Amino acid sequence: MLEHEKFTFLVREQCPRAELEIVAQCHPWEYIDRIRRAVPQIGLVQLDDDTVLSAGSFEASLRAAGGAILAVDEIMSGKAKNAFVAIRPAGHHAESTTAMGFCLFNNAAIAVRHAQRRYGAERVAIVDFDAHHGNGSQQIFWSDRAVMYCSTHEMPLFPGTGEWSECGEYNNVVNVPLRAGDGSETFREALDIAILPRLQDFSPDLIVISAGFDAHRLDPLANLKLSEADFGWANPQDYGDR
Repeated sequence: MLEHEKFTFLVREQCPRAELEIVAQCHPWEYIDRIRRAVPQIGLVQLDDDTVLSAGSFEASLRAAGGAILAVDEIMSGKAKNAFVAIRPAGHHAESTTAMGFCLFNNAAIAVRHAQRRYGAERVAIVDFDAHHGNGSQQIFWSDRAVMYCSTHEMPLFPGTGEWSECGEYNNVVNVPLRAGDGSETFREALDIAILPRLQDFSPDLIVISAGFDAHRLDPLANLKLSEADFGWANPQDYGDR
């Protein structure tokens, strides 16, 4: 699909390896070392029911975080207006000291901290439209008045967090839980009515999107009914216009 002529204008980069010092802005060194030591030379190591390490997991995780860091560098330096980072492992379930939900390092959180500390971003927002709540991103920024975390997600569903009442220490968390069977209309209302006005009031210097496409109607592990058109509609380039 990426070879299609409509994508020929894209500037494509390989994800570099993240510097551990930048990862450590979100995850303590002890945790980073614990993950590194747990990686097997052969076979698999199970961290929990969902999260498994193989020989390449640490390298893959650093490349994923490095892609998010590079995207921030390109945007904050004015080389690009936006970037899409296609990476695995994902990140939004990783809490500061806990790997879970297939996630080792929280790529979105690392991107935010990098924007703050390298470029002096005063306000950064995360918009998360995964079918599952980004408990890790919420936990990391729960007490950070300079970061707003906004999420639409299905409930009840793993990891069990993301109630309306979870608002952050400085009212900087906006959770809009959806129900099984909800589709385009409800999702778009959640963004338009509950999230975008809060984003506009917050006036972030940078918006980081945790783009989860498991809210698609054909995903086997969730029960939301979104379509390709809904994900296109949620394009952050349009946030200011709406």
